Amino acid sequence: MDNKRPVNLDLGTIKLPITSYVSILHRVSGVILFFALAIFLWMLEGSLASEQTFNNLGAMLANPICQFIIWGSLAALAYHAVAGIRHLVMDFGLGEDSFASGRNSAWGAVVVSVVVIALITWWIL
Repeated sequence: MDNKRPVNLDLGTIKLPITSYVSILHRVSGVILFFALAIFLWMLEGSLASEQTFNNLGAMLANPICQFIIWGSLAALAYHAVAGIRHLVMDFGLGEDSFASGRNSAWGAVVVSVVVIALITWWIL
């Protein structure tokens, strides 16, 4: 048996670089968008079915829980788009020359995402 295997697998003590968190959150936001798409398609179908279902949907969207779900979906879309653009730029070979450039682009993606999500929040409110 190899003695170089990790002994401590406590995820709370493992320190990942920011690039890992950006990549993991990009995947998580993609999963959120997958399920949000189903919800939005259901809402679109309901809004087009009849005037009554359109009015029912409008009443449902007045609920703060529904508004939070829509905000969360838009926030996931904003983050996924910004992190996706970062991944595409890196796929072209830009920003891969050092760990520092990858870390800087990851922080840039986080900052841009926070700004876009703040703008979305301001727009909704």
